[in-house]
Amino acid sequence: MQEIKTIITPIDFSDNAATIVESAAYIAGKFGAQLHLIFVVQNFEDYSGIFVPPVNLPNLEEQLLQSAQKKMDDFLVQNKDVIHSAGVPEVQSMVLTGDVTDEILNYTREQRGDLIVMGTHGYKGLERVMFGSIADKVVKTACSPVLTINPYRKNCEESSE
Repeated sequence: MQEIKTIITPIDFSDNAATIVESAAYIAGKFGAQLHLIFVVQNFEDYSGIFVPPVNLPNLEEQLLQSAQKKMDDFLVQNKDVIHSAGVPEVQSMVLTGDVTDEILNYTREQRGDLIVMGTHGYKGLERVMFGSIADKVVKTACSPVLTINPYRKNCEESSE
């Protein structure tokens, strides 16, 4: 059995992200593994069929990356107690840009991630139709094991009675 030393957890800053991170932190704490939280800013090229980018696209992309980094910093502060209480030895965070699935897989490969822990739900509505399920694509193509968490299934025991 392969040791779990590095856990990669993609987050999207949705209401469910804290639930996913809580589970990932618990697992990281149990294995004494590093926890890497990543957020991927989607490429504008993916919207090329429906979106005409402004002339100052490089400035807009830089602003998006800066905003995402601030959200990541704030998210870490808001969830530091949960992560700390789980006994996670080390937490790293990274904001990436590109195709979400590709960047998750590339980062996992580069960091030699032993396990990917991610939510089953992220994008909603039109974005989900356009991009499909990120979790589904990661599960089907990742070289590392993937643990998916459905954040809406908290009370399965109660609903089965």
